[in-house]
Amino acid sequence: MPKTFFITGISTEVGKTVAAAIVTRSMEADYWKPVQAGDLENSDTHKIKRLLGSHEVHFHENAYALNTPMSPHAAAEIDGIEIAIRNIRFPETSKDLVVEGAGGLLVPLNDTETILDLISPEHKVVLVSRHYLGSINHTLLSVEVLKSRGIKNIGILFSGKAHPSTEDVITKMAGVSIIGRIEEEPYFDERVVEEYAEKFKENLCKL
Repeated sequence: MPKTFFITGISTEVGKTVAAAIVTRSMEADYWKPVQAGDLENSDTHKIKRLLGSHEVHFHENAYALNTPMSPHAAAEIDGIEIAIRNIRFPETSKDLVVEGAGGLLVPLNDTETILDLISPEHKVVLVSRHYLGSINHTLLSVEVLKSRGIKNIGILFSGKAHPSTEDVITKMAGVSIIGRIEEEPYFDERVVEEYAEKFKENLCKL
């Protein structure tokens, strides 16, 4: 039965899109970004396409494509529309599906709904964590809020330069799977993504 992998982060700019490319390649999945805010000519879908290169992947259309690079609720207001979860329908596919969120879990879509409301208990959540002052707190809070919604299949993917003390305490306290770490690479391309896809495949399959 096809699985849904939801890629989220502890904050913005932590490496969700690279992680999404790696998981998409590893699971030979479809890719979907429900809400894109800003950068419509160089969206996350465009970036994933470049990172996956020649590999055949089906890219599903955004449910909402907003013009301003802001929180989705604010970008939607500028565009004169309102985002509603009821209008965001997950694509039907016979393959696994990788879904990339926007920012962190509690990024608002409107006055009452957040990115978290797109995640169902049966989804497999890949939480991207990158070291910075406060990242331990943000990582553990993200894990706790996922657990509070009955979401059990959670894996942490560390991103960027290693910080052993941070990663060690998160591993001990979070109580979830650790998928691995994406290094601070000089660049990411199809070859690098494929190497990580093979490296993480076993842990992703166990999630």
